[in-house]
Amino acid sequence: MNTVFNIIVILQVLSALTIIGLVLLQHGKGADMGAAFGSGASGSLFGASGSSNFLSKSTGLAAAIFFIATLALVYLGNHRGAVTGGVMDNLPPVSAPAAAIPATPAAPVAPAADAAGSASAAAASVPAPSTGSAQSNQIPK
Repeated sequence: MNTVFNIIVILQVLSALTIIGLVLLQHGKGADMGAAFGSGASGSLFGASGSSNFLSKSTGLAAAIFFIATLALVYLGNHRGAVTGGVMDNLPPVSAPAAAIPATPAAPVAPAADAAGSASAAAASVPAPSTGSAQSNQIPK
């Protein structure tokens, strides 16, 4: 499906460049403006232009190809298949190493015997702020 999308985009770009080139090569109606001031067939300026030449027919064909490619891109853009998942779904599963998950807590908390003992135990478990130079320039977390 992706290759069809790319081919249609390339076709659309080439047809757009062809239209630009053919329009720039054509002789515009504004060049016949002198005819409006009495120098000949002034009816052809805003009237019927007569039979079309090769450049105008080629421009029409390139425009038709451009519009068909545009409609095909719109159709392909709106009717894509259902998305099965994200980018991360295509990765293989990774197992965590056994050392990364601790089996027991690092510092077990001892139960307090009484109210006075619990206050002193709580005060003892809180680390004192250090005033050393190594700790003074760090941002607390």
